[in-house]
Amino acid sequence: MTDDYLWFEGLPFHVLGFSSKVIKEVCTKFVIKDEDTVLVSFPKSGSHWLIEILCLIHSKGNTMWIQSVPIWERVPWLESDEGYELLKEREGPQFLASHLPFHLFPKSLFTSKAKVIYIMRNPKDVLVSGYYHQTLTNFSKKPESLKQYFKWFLQGHVPYGSWFEHIRGWMSMRDRENVLLLSYEKLQKDPRSTIEKICQFLGKKLNPEELDSVLNNSSFQVMKQNKMSNLEILPETLISKEFKITRKGICGDWKNHFTVAQAEAFDKVYQEKMVGFPKELFPWE
Repeated sequence: MTDDYLWFEGLPFHVLGFSSKVIKEVCTKFVIKDEDTVLVSFPKSGSHWLIEILCLIHSKGNTMWIQSVPIWERVPWLESDEGYELLKEREGPQFLASHLPFHLFPKSLFTSKAKVIYIMRNPKDVLVSGYYHQTLTNFSKKPESLKQYFKWFLQGHVPYGSWFEHIRGWMSMRDRENVLLLSYEKLQKDPRSTIEKICQFLGKKLNPEELDSVLNNSSFQVMKQNKMSNLEILPETLISKEFKITRKGICGDWKNHFTVAQAEAFDKVYQEKMVGFPKELFPWE
């Protein structure tokens, strides 16, 4: 258990599995190749769900890969110690995932033709999911209560900093041809059409049976039972026995947690921070 964060250039990161040396090397030296596929998100926005979908698209619905290889090896996290070592050793096209904010991302991305998928989620749900994640894991500082975590979130004192700054930074890429914006809400509401959209973006063609397999095997219930995807094979030094990456998998759970005053306070900050962005960009109320 830890009582703090790893701080890098003013941003908090998890202590376990991360180091300033690796994060600095990633930011300054890592080369993103034209044939790579990069998944970016703020933590707790649906990245593990999207990784499962990408893996199943890649295997044309065959489940052998997702059932035999841990999710963090299939799609390594770029800025983590283990993920960086895996990615450095791999050749050819690769999937990689990251929560890094725009200004810390390897500059090679912005001159490459790599496919970038950015998935976002209602920040109120991100906050609640982040609270449970941080409470049930030992990667970094644990909140004493949701009230405390609520304050941390609005201050940007959670892993990877401010949700608002993360979104604002990556939204500057939204009109590029090699960038696809997705939302947790639309993926949940209509997973089939979202998966078809991802296939089109990646230039992948699946027949109806393959598409059905991707859809079925990336569902919340199936992922929850897949020990290679739900993180239950992580050691107990990192997670509690109650922890699973697939907690509820729903939209709007924040309504079961926020007080009226918290909802109003959050809305006020949201309106201030997101001024200038068209509301239709974000599929939440």
